[in-house]
Amino acid sequence: MTEKFVLPELGFAYNAIESAIDAQTMEIHHGKHHAAYVNNLNVALEKAPVFFGSSIEDILRNLNDIPEDIRVAVRNNGGGHANHSLFWQLLKPGGKNMPFGDLAKEIDATFSNFDGFVDTFSKAAVSRFGSGWAWLVLDDHKKLQVYSTANQDSPLTLGHTPVLGIDVWEHAYYLRYQNRRPDYIKAFWSVVNWNTVNDLYQSAK
Repeated sequence: MTEKFVLPELGFAYNAIESAIDAQTMEIHHGKHHAAYVNNLNVALEKAPVFFGSSIEDILRNLNDIPEDIRVAVRNNGGGHANHSLFWQLLKPGGKNMPFGDLAKEIDATFSNFDGFVDTFSKAAVSRFGSGWAWLVLDDHKKLQVYSTANQDSPLTLGHTPVLGIDVWEHAYYLRYQNRRPDYIKAFWSVVNWNTVNDLYQSAK
């Protein structure tokens, strides 16, 4: 049998983005929450082990291929695994702190300017009721869209490619920000690695 899914390395120290997200939150978020999604995904797929040979992205893009009795568990926990794996990449310290190149041009064309994009994205994140994510995606027409999803639902299930996302589950921010989700979202912009976002955009075009 192909190896099961594993928790990816964070790629940086827990305190590396302390200015925006505290080290304790990062440690719990990565080492506990993300790890639980990986474990639960593996448990679910033990009933259909052939899917251990697929990437999590392919599984989510073709969710209807998953047996119905485990589909919800795979959607929830596979989404959690995919979403968080992307999130850690987006937060790596360093890199450009603004969009550039073709991505910057497309953001300007779609949202008028960068500030317009930040406002649209932030509103999607703030207004997501309960737990979920806000996304910048490249849709099936290769156009940029901003929207939010509930819980651990992934844009991949819609045939879209996420290039930027923010986790607005309370576990992502509550230790420092409590009920002040807008403050967390504002701080998020200071630690986005636009090199990574650009790479994801270029790969999906």
